[in-house]
Amino acid sequence: MSIKEKPAAAETNNLMNGAEYLASLNDGREIWFRGERVDKVSEHPAFRNAARSIARLYDALHEPEFHGQLTGVDKSGMLTHAFFKPAYSADDLRAARDAIAVWQRFAYGWMGRTPDYKAAFMAQLAEGHQFYGDYADNAFAWYTKCASRCLFMNHVLIDPPVDRNRPRVDVRDQYVSVEKDDDRGIYVSGAKMVATGSALTHTTFVGLNSGTAARMETGRDEDMALVFFIDMDAPGVKLISRSSYEFDAHSPFDAPLASRFDENDAVMVFENALVPWENVLIYRDVERSKGFYADSGFFNRFNLQSCVRLTIKLEFCIGLLLKGVEATGTGDFRGVQTQIGELVAMRDTLWSFTTAMVSEPEQGIGNSVVPKLQTAAAARLYMTNAWHRVREIFECVLAGAPTYTISGVEDLRQPALSNTLERYYRGTGLEAQERIKLFKLIWDAMYSEFAGRHALYERNYSGNQDQQRLDPLRWSQIRGDADRYRSLVDECLADYDADGWVAKHLL
Repeated sequence: MSIKEKPAAAETNNLMNGAEYLASLNDGREIWFRGERVDKVSEHPAFRNAARSIARLYDALHEPEFHGQLTGVDKSGMLTHAFFKPAYSADDLRAARDAIAVWQRFAYGWMGRTPDYKAAFMAQLAEGHQFYGDYADNAFAWYTKCASRCLFMNHVLIDPPVDRNRPRVDVRDQYVSVEKDDDRGIYVSGAKMVATGSALTHTTFVGLNSGTAARMETGRDEDMALVFFIDMDAPGVKLISRSSYEFDAHSPFDAPLASRFDENDAVMVFENALVPWENVLIYRDVERSKGFYADSGFFNRFNLQSCVRLTIKLEFCIGLLLKGVEATGTGDFRGVQTQIGELVAMRDTLWSFTTAMVSEPEQGIGNSVVPKLQTAAAARLYMTNAWHRVREIFECVLAGAPTYTISGVEDLRQPALSNTLERYYRGTGLEAQERIKLFKLIWDAMYSEFAGRHALYERNYSGNQDQQRLDPLRWSQIRGDADRYRSLVDECLADYDADGWVAKHLL
């Protein structure tokens, strides 16, 4: 089975709009927040504005302004977001890259796990479904289901941070394992982290990251050799959320990013949860569990989405710093300009990575193409080590200026403070309220608890630091790059010996 080509006239459009998306969240899913079960996700103050930020993305799919920028038609005639379908050429990848950028600009790069993130994996199920053997039909059906509606999917790949010095099979009380199966499906228990944005998604993809899978052994870990989908409202699935920065936000004026872009992370717990057979991709198969991550094309593609997103985020930060130094009157200082110039160069480096990824793809599954593995790995390493430098530049250039602010928007409404604030809180060329508003935004981006979570996210979202470095080395060895590098040195060594030059052009 593969995608059957249809003429353009057969195009079908079943994409969700924003209202449909918001309604789809209120399905009775079990989410716990501050000791209470959340009743209506789309209206709860811990999730409401983030949900509406995602709904804005779905509405854009239907707006004439973005027609041709956001969507494309797959071989079957199905209309979908351009990154939700397989790419068969560099032009397809470039269109997908640009569609990602359109969506990311709605959140200024501050939401990483938007629906296009998991599309990096789901699109590959169209061409790669045969990898899943007896469950190949499930994989293809999930591609169609996901792409036709642009379903918002999250994933959980990481085991809880406990007893990692022990074999996984010895930690079955914590790690996701199969309890039993019957004619309905499989029953699983255990926990996974970090289910970013999961409260706002339709379905969870449950699998293993590359580091965990590599340690699995045939004959020992079959009960944990699982890859499957599970709907958010499935009985036995519960989310235990961390503190919500949206919930704690004092007002949009005081926390303009946290109050609408918090992708609430959660621990996902499975308590004898039923996974229907049609949702299973890998069951008790250690070798496939080891291979799917590398063979799916997900690594190549998710780094494209992440790199585009971080590029947009840096564009926002460059604008933020430019306005910040203008407000302090330091914009013409040479040292300040050099720091901003570094940010500009970082942004351009990131965008160059995306251009390389879409312009020089490699063969993917079937007839598809994906960004070159080595380029994706290099981008991944650069991205996860870039954000701390962005924050460092802000800290050095703006120094204490972001702390020169007020406790809350209520101070602006206090007549007794009006003259004082107007005199002492103005910026260079800015009235007091505008200067305070700008620096509240800077604080939320770089110094708040929301900002601290983003720093942790940017550093660790694609694996531990060792793995980020070991993967490029291993792939250079597997793909022959390391041999080429050695041969270059061998050529140099062959140019001379103890008696002098051997190279003919030097004799």
